[in-house]
Amino acid sequence: MANKNIEIKNKKASFEYFLVEEYTAGIALTGTEIKSIRAGKANLSDAYCAFDGHELYVRNMHISPYSHASFSNHEPKRERKLLLTARELKKLKTRVDERGYTLVPVMLYINEKGLAKLDIALAKGKKKYDKRESIKQKDVQRDLDRSGL
Repeated sequence: MANKNIEIKNKKASFEYFLVEEYTAGIALTGTEIKSIRAGKANLSDAYCAFDGHELYVRNMHISPYSHASFSNHEPKRERKLLLTARELKKLKTRVDERGYTLVPVMLYINEKGLAKLDIALAKGKKKYDKRESIKQKDVQRDLDRSGL
């Protein structure tokens, strides 16, 4: 393994949404997918989570095809099942059915056991004026960091 500290973040998530609650979920992956993730070849920018019955899936998460694989390579944007407890799934389903809440993937990482985990957040969409406020706070923080305070 080249790099053990793989952390692929969804930077758009905190800008587009208010993150209310975070959960850590396992992902059902194929062999070539986990190898691509360990190589850092994944993208969460357009990904979202959706329920299909009582199961939760992450959709539109791009994992690049593994370069050293043969004919058995995976499809880059296929649906991947998220592994959570039944209690967590039931709680999330009731919250998502409420008006205005959605589930967004925040960060994909490899834990200390070598398993791929996805941090998902229960989120509420920001309005345009909220996004302007976020930009203003980032600018102030950047100026403070530059001045050394």
